[in-house]
Amino acid sequence: MSDKPLHPRTRAIHHGIRRSQYGEMAEALFMTQGFAYDSAEQAEARFIKAGPDEFIYARYGNPTSRMFEDRIASLEGTEDAFATASGMAAVNGALMCFAKPGDHIVSSRALFGSCLYVLDVLARFGVEVSYVDGTDLDQWRAAIRPDTRAVFFESVSNPTLEVVDIAGVAALARAVGALVVVDNVFATPVYSRAVEQGADVVVYSTTKHIDGSGRCLGGVICGTRQFVREVAEPYLKHTGAAISPFNAWLMLNGLNTLDLRVRAQTDSALALARALQDMAGVSRVVYPGLPDHPQYDLVQRQMGAGGTMIAVDVGSKAAAFAAMDRMRVFEISNNLGDAKSIVTHPATTTHSRLTPEVREGLGITPGLLRLSVGLEHADDLIDDLRQALA
Repeated sequence: MSDKPLHPRTRAIHHGIRRSQYGEMAEALFMTQGFAYDSAEQAEARFIKAGPDEFIYARYGNPTSRMFEDRIASLEGTEDAFATASGMAAVNGALMCFAKPGDHIVSSRALFGSCLYVLDVLARFGVEVSYVDGTDLDQWRAAIRPDTRAVFFESVSNPTLEVVDIAGVAALARAVGALVVVDNVFATPVYSRAVEQGADVVVYSTTKHIDGSGRCLGGVICGTRQFVREVAEPYLKHTGAAISPFNAWLMLNGLNTLDLRVRAQTDSALALARALQDMAGVSRVVYPGLPDHPQYDLVQRQMGAGGTMIAVDVGSKAAAFAAMDRMRVFEISNNLGDAKSIVTHPATTTHSRLTPEVREGLGITPGLLRLSVGLEHADDLIDDLRQALA
């Protein structure tokens, strides 16, 4: 193979493979929680310092999990990665592993409800958390202080699809030596350039697009080798956040088709967003790939495409519920990134723990629906929404 850098689609298939002595083509599934040693001296040496292909316990690492970590790190452009049991285990681990009482973290206020909960827990343990409008660099500038330890945000917010300027926030954070932690799940590794734009740590719920078939939970923290192995790993392995080998194996298989799936879903999402603009009963369509999106120019620079998610407001909770109940192709669920198209009512599900006042401030109205566009034919999805909203 030449020295020319491989395309991400190729790396998502070939990078990080560890073959056994049998030379299998498919990635091997090592369903084991422990590992045997040839001698007591070998066991002692491994606990002192394990080599890159030496394993101790599945909570610390596993060959199948390591394949997945190597591959996702290659896609994301980071030195290393640690796979976790869920996306929220990754968010929790990425923040808890370094934060201590007295630290200051600045976060965008438009976050998934569970992310807000993790920040609430940090605050209970003495971490000061300041919230800003993630799209307003002036608010970031005013909130970031010389003692700020980290900034945290979703690059594309859930569910209102606000887009944060990664490079702009990272420049402000770097000026005071603060860590830049980005939850990048809506951007996906296909459209992510978060590291080159200044992110230090990139977090994914691999439950979403990376698995892509609604089969299992998983998450991953991507970053420098120093952060992943010296800062995050001790916290993660001692608190039990590691992914199961079987789930890691499913994620590896998901990466094989990730690029093809996400690009096809994005094409359909754009067609669907355009069609929704002219549908009866729709008061607002939010899609990062439409020119009327407030951060459209930023989206094109930062991601290059609008992604797979759409937010649409149909005016009221009653109208939203009625439309959901009439949908035949869209499934009602609270997951996203699936091969099947999914409709979610955030105000009563994913963001229901927020007060009505907070939801209103975030733009999560009673009539807001979150659409995760799957792999069905775009014409069928458009027809489904048209009849449901009629």
